[in-house]
Amino acid sequence: MSRKQRPRDAERSPESRPGQLLPSAGSLGDRWGYWGGSLEVLVRIAKDTGVDYRGYWVQLEGEGTYQCSVTGLIFEVTSSVKITYSLLSWSKYAKLVAKPWIVGGPLFDVRCDSAPALTSLQFPHSLCLAEHGAGMAFKVLHVTGGGAAMEPSAAFSASHVRWVVSSLSPVGPLLQSLEPVRYHGAVILYKAVDEHPSLSFRVYVATNNDSFIKDITKAVKHSNKKFVKIDKPPVCLKLLQNGKRYRLVCEPEAEITPEEIEFVDGSLLKLKSYIEVYLEKPDEFTLTLVELDSDETVWKAKLRERDWIHYDQNKNEQKRSTDGLGPPVLTDQQLLAVAKQLGRQWREIAIECLEMEMKDIEDIKAMEEEVNMQKFLVLSRWRDRQQSSGTAAALQRSLGDKVSYELEQMLQEWIGLEKTSKIIKSNPWANFNPFTRSWLTFEITK
Repeated sequence: MSRKQRPRDAERSPESRPGQLLPSAGSLGDRWGYWGGSLEVLVRIAKDTGVDYRGYWVQLEGEGTYQCSVTGLIFEVTSSVKITYSLLSWSKYAKLVAKPWIVGGPLFDVRCDSAPALTSLQFPHSLCLAEHGAGMAFKVLHVTGGGAAMEPSAAFSASHVRWVVSSLSPVGPLLQSLEPVRYHGAVILYKAVDEHPSLSFRVYVATNNDSFIKDITKAVKHSNKKFVKIDKPPVCLKLLQNGKRYRLVCEPEAEITPEEIEFVDGSLLKLKSYIEVYLEKPDEFTLTLVELDSDETVWKAKLRERDWIHYDQNKNEQKRSTDGLGPPVLTDQQLLAVAKQLGRQWREIAIECLEMEMKDIEDIKAMEEEVNMQKFLVLSRWRDRQQSSGTAAALQRSLGDKVSYELEQMLQEWIGLEKTSKIIKSNPWANFNPFTRSWLTFEITK
């Protein structure tokens, strides 16, 4: 879609358009556009740091205001420009956020090939701005090589905070409020996959903040247990408020720990809190999050066995289709090639990414003196635990950004990706969830 074309829903009210910025203080002019039908997701190396960089990039055709349909981030540019951007974790910069300021939305790292052409950014936020944000003030945390600064925002609306770009580096909105802050919330479910016939779930109550949700995904991924995400509508029916207490109720009765929580925005916390739900017998059940003060339902979902049946609990693996097709498990030769690419930090990678214990590594070192073979045996144990899911794609997900560029390229070749990128093509809104600002499914073409 070109910049000058309006989408099919252009005649709707601003409130009904997915992710559309509500006009405020002249923050949007007549020039605006969307992308999302052909968004390139890139994995490449940042040559100036030597660290793997993961994010999105887009080539904007010319002057205008553009919104990313994946993240909700809005760019205002004065000319043709290529922009690269990614989500970051607030917990890494927690020491830079001092009271009374709190997190107001996702944190982004934004780069472009012509810095002067990018004049402003508009960050999505998850706050409810009652009475047009009376008593609230926004600033933008701007992290630079020399430290950090809190810069003023140019304007804000019911969905976004606008910032005039001073330089490009990690940036995100902060909020100061005289009144209790209310958030658009999300409840995210994960089920433990193990050999026990009983059911165990993690229930995360979070602000609808992409950085926060990304942190939760990472925490689950690096847990010493294996989990599968349960696909249920995450959006809360009622706003969450800092300091208010909430109770999770299960019908039929289950063991819930803790039964009650006091809600706080955990964006700055490295460890994300969750509620554990345990049931002896696999059966249908309903989870309800209730606000204690009013006894009103905040979120509700009914879970059935088919919500997680595609995972085989007894074998701790994802079931294959009956036709026998599926990605192949990594061979010994491939694991040895990976082992040779792992550097001096391989022990840290084994513990952090491959769920190994230090005792396991010491046992392997006692059995085998050659370092590459030690690394191979670690990878082999990871593959054995994964069983039929020990594929190149699974290893790439487990290793995350801890691998070298050469190893990233090798894994990409094995899973059939092109050398540096894959093109995601989809109807811009058919599979997009405007509440979580994320795609539900992708159609991948090479």
